[in-house]
Amino acid sequence: MPTTIGVLALQGDVREHVRTLEDLGVATTRVRRPEELEQVDGLVLPGGESTTMARLLRTFGLLEPLRARIAGGMPAFGTCAGMILLADRVRDGAAGQETVGGLDVTVRRNAFGRQVDSFETALAVDGLADPVHAVFIRAPWVEEVGPGVDVLAVAADHPVAVRQDALLATSFHPEVDTDGRVHRMFVEMVG
Repeated sequence: MPTTIGVLALQGDVREHVRTLEDLGVATTRVRRPEELEQVDGLVLPGGESTTMARLLRTFGLLEPLRARIAGGMPAFGTCAGMILLADRVRDGAAGQETVGGLDVTVRRNAFGRQVDSFETALAVDGLADPVHAVFIRAPWVEEVGPGVDVLAVAADHPVAVRQDALLATSFHPEVDTDGRVHRMFVEMVG
């Protein structure tokens, strides 16, 4: 059976991730309900607004099924807000902010500053030969990593791309560029 990668479609950069995955020849589906989550082999949690996404996950009955799938080993790739959702611990979060968890990291929300502090840079990522065009928009960074977490990229002296088992997360938005190498890395994890 061919691999299908879902993109969490509650809020955020859904179209951009779908386009990037489809450009790589991957079958995709937008995930808004638990029954759609059950049918995917991996899931992208896009950038957006992490507190809104967490509330919508609970509202649509997806939070607990998603936690269970990730705990069961389903590959997941979180970008920006998606990184925050995958983190086990969040600093500067909203009161009572929930995460999906699974990634043994502490993430600081909006670590690079406000929207006006957004920036782009060429970023070296372990496993990729050439730098990636990395777009940081109100981005988080990783402040602490657990023993099983590999740091793949660093900016401003903080990890901004990490991998742990079947989980991949970036502070930046690889979906806004035409370079699909970070997504290809995730597709290979799923496949």
